This record gives sequence, C-alpha cells and structure tokens, in this order.
Amino acid sequence: MTAEKRQLGDAQEALLPESGMDGREEHENKLRKLEHKRLLKTVVVPTSDAEVRAFLRALEEPVTFFGEGKLERRERLRGLLVGLDQKEIESLQTVSQTLPSNVIIDKKPEGLFFTEGSDELLAFRRDVAKFSLFRARQRLDDERIRSGDEKKSSDMLQAMTNAASELADSRPVVSCSFSPRDEYIAVASWSGRAKIWCTETLKVKTTIEAHEDRLTCVAWHPSFDAACENEKSVHLATGSVDNCARLWSCDGTLLRSLEGHTQRLARIAMHPMGCHLGTCSFDRTWRLWDLDTGHCILEQEGHSRSVYALAFNTDGSLAVSSGLDGYARVWDLRTGRSVSILKGHAKAVLAVDFSPNGYMIATGSEDHTARIYDLRKRETLAVLPGHTSLISQVKFDPIRGNYLMTCGYDNVCKIWSGNRFTLTKTLAGHEGKVMGSDVSRLGNLKMATVGYDRTLKIWEPDT
Repeated sequence: MTAEKRQLGDAQEALLPESGMDGREEHENKLRKLEHKRLLKTVVVPTSDAEVRAFLRALEEPVTFFGEGKLERRERLRGLLVGLDQKEIESLQTVSQTLPSNVIIDKKPEGLFFTEGSDELLAFRRDVAKFSLFRARQRLDDERIRSGDEKKSSDMLQAMTNAASELADSRPVVSCSFSPRDEYIAVASWSGRAKIWCTETLKVKTTIEAHEDRLTCVAWHPSFDAACENEKSVHLATGSVDNCARLWSCDGTLLRSLEGHTQRLARIAMHPMGCHLGTCSFDRTWRLWDLDTGHCILEQEGHSRSVYALAFNTDGSLAVSSGLDGYARVWDLRTGRSVSILKGHAKAVLAVDFSPNGYMIATGSEDHTARIYDLRKRETLAVLPGHTSLISQVKFDPIRGNYLMTCGYDNVCKIWSGNRFTLTKTLAGHEGKVMGSDVSRLGNLKMATVGYDRTLKIWEPDT
C-alpha cells in the first residue's frame, strides 16, 4: 500500500505543470535557506583567530583566502560547521588542546581585566597625572575668583548675528576649528582639502591637499602660536575616511601619517598636553598617538559599535568617547579604567564635549536631543530637545562654561545657558545641514559654523 501511494505521488508530481514545479522548487529552496540561517545562529564558533585557523586546518580547508579578514574567516568556519553532524563537531573540540605552545588563545576574561601596556603608555600616564594636578589647581583657582558674569554673557548671546559668510569649498564642509589664539580658522571638507582662513579678513591663507578621500575632522595643536608658524612642527591634524590621520605644519607641509585603524576615521581631538592625538574609528576603537614618534600608544576598546566622537577635559586626566551604540564612556587616562557609562540616548551619540568646570559633559545624538551629565552625581542634569533632526556637534564655552552651542541637521544652531540650560538664541542662516562648529578660546563670544551648503559662517554679538 505504501509503494502504491508513493507511485501515485510520483505520478501526480509528474503531471504538475512546469510553472508549478518551479514554484515548488523555489519554495523548498527558501525553506532550506531559512533552515540554514537558523542553524548558523545556533553554531558556536571560536572568537580567537588562532583557534579558527586550527579548526579550518583540521577540516582540511584553506586556512585563509586572499583578502580575507578575521571576521570573514570566522563566518566561513561557521558555514562549514553547519554541514557537520554532532559527532564530527565533538571530534573537533580537541583541536584547541593540540595547538602549538607558541600560539596564544585569547579567552574571554570574566569581570575586570587588564592588558599589559608599553613603556610609552606608562610614561604617558605618569605625565598626565602630573599635568592634570597642575591644571586642576588652575581650574579651581579660576572657579574661586569667578565673577557673576552669566547675565552679561546672556545679554550678548541674545544679540548674536551672522557677521560673515564665505563659500569654503566646492563640496560640503564637515569640520572647523579656531586656532588657540584665534588667529586662524581651519576647515575640512569632503573634497579632501583642508583650508586655513585668517580670522580677521576671512581670506584663505593656506590650502592643503590633505587626503585623497573625504575629510572627517580637523584639530589645532593646543600650543600653536602664529608667531612660530614658520617652524616645521605639528600645528594641526586631519582625519579622513581613508583610515588614517595626518599631521601638518601651518604652511601645508606633511609631517607624519598615523596609520593603524582598519576602518574609516570619524572625529579627532588633541590632548591638552600637546603631545598626543586621539582618533575615533568605525573599527570600534579609539586610539592615542604620540605626535613625536607617530606610534600608537593606546588602542582602546569598549564600544560595541563604531566610535564616533572623542573629547578630553581641560585637565587632561579624563576622556569621553561616544559611538553608534548609543552610549558615551568616560575614561581615566591616568589608570586606563572606564569610570562611567553615560546612558539615556535612544540612538547613536555623535558629539561630546567637556565643560571647563571638569565635571559636566554634553552629548548630542541622532535622537534629536542633547544631554548634560554631571560626573559628580552620576546623573543626567538636563535633556535639551530643541532640534528637529540629529545633532552633529556640541560645544561648551571654553572659558567659563557660561553657554552651550548645539548644531544640527535641521540647518540651525542653538545656544543654551550654562546654568539652567534654557534656550537663549537660535542661529539660522545655513541653507543645509550644519555639520560642524567651534567656539573661540579667547572668551569673545565668536563662533564659527560649517555645513552641507559648503559655507563657513562667523557669528558675533551685534554691539
């Protein structure tokens, strides 16, 4: 009876039209693919590249292909393991025990762990500890003699107006930065060019063909002085999507390329000591580079997705990084510990900045809000929902912290008071997304913004 049913089924299948057979095969193929995906999720694959290679060797498969990275090699092993039965997989479990003694297997540590650093990193941590003590003393002295000038600055901020506007490049401009003494403004654009503009005349002083691909950020050396601009020393740095950062003198001479990231760079920041540069990357790490040697002294992990922004406090002892995972992390550079995780944003955190008081941090996010965190209380002080699109940049008043500037893809910048964080002024003038901004370090309330409309705009109080 069973044979008759089978013959009847075969006969019915043979009588199916060709279109019906094709649909049935397509349906079966989809089911097989879904089952394959389900099995892929259930297979546990080693995270160590040494173990992955050992398993591939045991399966008599090529250990690596041309251009194949660690992630691709791990996924290839996962696909191979799906086709094995349980006994064959169990027989491979002894592979890791038979590895050569000179191969180190990275096992996931439990709880707090440390990795050994270089002598350069140790020297940096010691220098930062000494430097931060001196700068903290200065900061506290300034706080004690701080006058109640919030009301005066608030009145001047309400009178802010667009003082100048220039076409900065042929492609969108993503970043701008005032030199420490306000002589120049450096801008970076998607054309791969960095331009140095004279602040007073708003004329281009130097054009640097910095990278062959798009720039992502530009930053001045904290000790730059126009009186010494002819010296062949590091004056500014640029970051690009070509995975590297470059160091330049003011006349456009390339001094050094910093290569090591495996994916595109996002924001960069100079450490207040003036000896190191921090870079963020889509490879989920941020790095610290020695400006003199060009060596990477620190490769910091911690974010589960791309790292987008980085800032150092004025003392140089703390760093804050933010990423597409929706978190910002605070790092103690004297010990290497992650001392705080700033939560609350619903989407990627694209901008961070420290207040000059040393304990307040501002973040800007893709969720259209900015947040203010107090490191002493470990809580959110304020949520600023003033933008209707993502926030691309946040900047505190670098002298007193009397105000906060936020810029967004809604074509405007907003200025918030530094004590109650209420909206003081909206700066409208860009015809496209505002992609970068900076505030003068001289305390004269001068601000600069750049955007998708390819313009550089200067904002000052209308006195």
